[in-house]
Amino acid sequence: MSFERHGYNFEGAFTSANQLEARAGVYVIWCKNGETWTCLDVGESHNVQDRLLNHDRADQWRQKCRGTIYYAAHYTPNLQQTGRIQIESRLRQLERPLCGER
Repeated sequence: MSFERHGYNFEGAFTSANQLEARAGVYVIWCKNGETWTCLDVGESHNVQDRLLNHDRADQWRQKCRGTIYYAAHYTPNLQQTGRIQIESRLRQLERPLCGER
């Protein structure tokens, strides 16, 4: 499944980070409580799946979310880290995630 947000195509949102691919991209962590979606975190990695399975803020996500946590990724096979950071920055400004700062 996929969706578009802020001009980017995302794969997800999945209830397990295992459902994401081990590829470069920008990820968004969501909390769904009833019909309300809240952005918990945004980040980038050369391996989205591994980063999310071993993320240092996973405990914060669970503390902030009173519903179900969802994972989504915008894959960026043609971008280096600098390009991913630019997308991450833009998404952080638009979504204002509850966790993490850049």
